[in-house]
Amino acid sequence: MQVLKTKFHTGLLLFLLLCSWSMPAQTPPNREYQVKAAFLFNFAQFVEWPPAALPELSTPLVIGILGEDPFGSYLEAIISGEKINGHPLKVEHYRSLEEVKTCQILFLNITEPKKLGQVIASLKGRTILTVGDAPDFIQEGGMIRFFIGNNKIQFQINQEEAKSQRLIISSKLLRLAKTEGPGKK
Repeated sequence: MQVLKTKFHTGLLLFLLLCSWSMPAQTPPNREYQVKAAFLFNFAQFVEWPPAALPELSTPLVIGILGEDPFGSYLEAIISGEKINGHPLKVEHYRSLEEVKTCQILFLNITEPKKLGQVIASLKGRTILTVGDAPDFIQEGGMIRFFIGNNKIQFQINQEEAKSQRLIISSKLLRLAKTEGPGKK
């Protein structure tokens, strides 16, 4: 139990440090996605899925990427050897929505707004935490959207959508989220 608490506190500390990380104006995209990869790992620690989503301890918690992978090897490196509540972590890459079978977190790297909305709509009822960085991600029904604000990587959470999919987002994560993204009033 003490090991789990220590690991949780270490993860929380890493998460809080990343939240305060400033991004210089001309940071190469790979650095931005290194930070976003760390956020994905930490999201897994602060979201609770229904028991049916992870029925056994041997069931891996899958972080999927639909579309082109912007993370390179960073996401795999971050989760290597890690477990969340006893579940090993695994990264899967999907070229099409039909390939997405068992997945708990799905990063949607889809640039076409119309297609993005269709994909999100088709994922309803699957208890998948959807994450993306498209400007209209939240409006299309996505759950967590990354954006750059005040030269920092920040995120918004669509808590109502997460609740509708039976996902419980920790109050610790909710406190770190921004209620409005850029361009919102």
